[in-house]
Amino acid sequence: MSFLVNHPVGTFLVTIVILWLSSAVGVVLRKRRPELAEAERSDFGVILAAVLTLLGLIIGFTFSMASTRYDQRKNLEEEEANAIGTEYLRADLLPPDDAERVRQLLRSYLDQRILFYTSHSDQLQQVNATTAKLQGQLWDAVKNHTTSDRSPIQALAVAGMNDVLNSQGYTQAAWWNRIPLAAWGLMWTIAICCNVMVGYYVLPTDHRGIRFVLPIIIAVAFLLIADIDSPRRGIIRVRPLNLISLANSLQPH
Repeated sequence: MSFLVNHPVGTFLVTIVILWLSSAVGVVLRKRRPELAEAERSDFGVILAAVLTLLGLIIGFTFSMASTRYDQRKNLEEEEANAIGTEYLRADLLPPDDAERVRQLLRSYLDQRILFYTSHSDQLQQVNATTAKLQGQLWDAVKNHTTSDRSPIQALAVAGMNDVLNSQGYTQAAWWNRIPLAAWGLMWTIAICCNVMVGYYVLPTDHRGIRFVLPIIIAVAFLLIADIDSPRRGIIRVRPLNLISLANSLQPH
């Protein structure tokens, strides 16, 4: 299931197939028993409407979870850009040699943070390794000088670097914060039950195309949720616009 939710298009195709088969199962079950009485059919329609309403509420709740996580990733990208830009300015509080070294490292670090947002999964390991290495060098660059000079002004440079390192950790945690697989399982289970009931409820004399409408609509909803919730493989992705803008402004003249 984790493979599917990381590939929105695969989620869409698999959902259509599974839900269409579920509807076909309902049709087979209907053929194996006598016709429903009018009162039974009315009661069954009420239950079907309630289950469809429940499915709609769960889809809406899950979509809210996905959009909230997407907004969080966007906000943290902005905060990360602000932290790096602030520390780039606070580097002037250090001695000239240390300040230049910190600025060079920050530019390299900024390039790696942009790659974090734009790289595919197979490149992520190298980006994370380079990022961790640069973080150690950045911390050493401000720590070595402040051990001998603990003035409040120097502490600003250390605090700014701490914000830079923390912002990366917050961003990584937000990208790991996905919709739980149990929520996906619950949605698929209720969607399957709904389509079985629809296949059972629709009379053979009714327009058969109606049984294809519900699977398509549900599959589109699942596609949108999976796309928003997938940070790297979806069409709707967080673009590092603030980091790119900052990188352009920090290019040495």
